[in-house]
Amino acid sequence: MSVHVRLAEPGDDEALVDVDDATWGPWSSPVERPDRATRSSFVDPDDDRTEHLVAVVDDAVVGYVGLRAVGPSPSHDHVLQISGFGVTPSAQGRGVGRALVEAALERARGRGARKVTLAVLGHNAVARRLYERCGFEVEGVLRAEYRLGGADVDDVLMARRLEQG
Repeated sequence: MSVHVRLAEPGDDEALVDVDDATWGPWSSPVERPDRATRSSFVDPDDDRTEHLVAVVDDAVVGYVGLRAVGPSPSHDHVLQISGFGVTPSAQGRGVGRALVEAALERARGRGARKVTLAVLGHNAVARRLYERCGFEVEGVLRAEYRLGGADVDDVLMARRLEQG
């Protein structure tokens, strides 16, 4: 299977919502799924702080990763955050997730970042293994940060420092 990763375009929005719908649940997000009709666009030409990369297989969008600036302060410009990630169930376990994360890291380097952070639910072992395989390390754990399905769930903060050059 050949995976092509590129910047998301305005025409990708419907496919991105489909990926989001297929992957949204209490194992991946602590918030309820937004209504499809009121969900904001993934591609906003007026937002220069956030961008999405999409994974394409056989001309179909099968995954995405969001990458955004963390804060407005110039002292924080060297840190970007993975803010949203999904791979359709039919494409999972086939290298799509890794291709997306690696492309996001490369894009972050190109934007001058020296660190990429993310938060992942503690019980999402598949995502945590993927991030660890891509060089992310746990920097902190917010114990019982969420209550999902009647159980306390940790929020795991991970980061990857980027080599420059």
